[in-house]
Amino acid sequence: MTVCNPNFLLMVEGLTVSFDGFRAVDDLSFYVEPNECQVIIGPNGAGKTTVLDLICGRTRATAGSVNFKGLELLDMREDQIVHAGVGRKFQTPSVYEDLTVFENLEISYPRGRNVWGALLFRRDRTVGRRVAEIAEMIFLEDHLDDKAGHLSHGQKQWLETGMLLIQDPELLMLDEPVAGMSIAERRKTAELLHRIIEDRSVIVIEHDMGFVEDIASRVIVLHEGRILSEGPMDRIKDDPRVVEVYLGH
Repeated sequence: MTVCNPNFLLMVEGLTVSFDGFRAVDDLSFYVEPNECQVIIGPNGAGKTTVLDLICGRTRATAGSVNFKGLELLDMREDQIVHAGVGRKFQTPSVYEDLTVFENLEISYPRGRNVWGALLFRRDRTVGRRVAEIAEMIFLEDHLDDKAGHLSHGQKQWLETGMLLIQDPELLMLDEPVAGMSIAERRKTAELLHRIIEDRSVIVIEHDMGFVEDIASRVIVLHEGRILSEGPMDRIKDDPRVVEVYLGH
C-alpha cells in the first residue's frame, strides 16, 4: 500500500488509458487538496469524463496510480471505492422518481449499504435529522414530501447530490452539474458547492465558464488526454494556448 502525502487527499500520477491503441488519457498527473474544488475543463473528447471513470473504477486504467488517502484505487472495485469515501455523480440525474425526496435521501443513508444493514434498517430520529440537514443544504427542505419525478431538472440534480452527501464522502466528483439549469439554479448550485467544500473536496467537470469562475479553487485544462494548462482561473483565461484550443471557441 502506498502512503499518501498528507497534504493531498487525492494523488493522480501517470494515469493512462488506451482504447484500441488510442490514448484517451495520456500520462496524467494532478493532486487534490482537502477542502478544494478542482475543476476540469476542455474541449469535447479531451478525456474529462474518462478521468472520473478511471478514479471511480468504472474504467480500468492501462497504467498509473490513483492514490486516495493511502489507498490505491486502481486495485479496488467500484463498490470498494465508494465505501472508501469517493462519490460520483453523472451528468444525467438518477433519482427514484416514484419516491419522495425524503425517501430518496433515506434509502441513500449509509446504514443500509450492506445486506444486513438493509434488512435491519429502521427509520429513527438520527436518520430523520440527517435527511433534514441534507435537504436544507440542497434547497429541498420544503419538498421532502414531493415525489422526485415532480421536481425541476435542477432540483433533481440537487437531490442526487444530496443522495451522495448523505453517505458522507470525502471526495465528491460531479460531471457537468449545472447543465440544463436556469440562471437562478446555477447561482444556487455555486452556493451549494461552496458549502460542500467546507467539509470535503470536489472535482467538477464543467463547460460553463461563469460557473467555473464562481466555484474553482484550481482549474485543469485537458486537451487530447493531457494537461494543457492548470492554475487559478485568472491565469487560465489569459493562457493563449487555452484560448486557442478551447475558450476561443
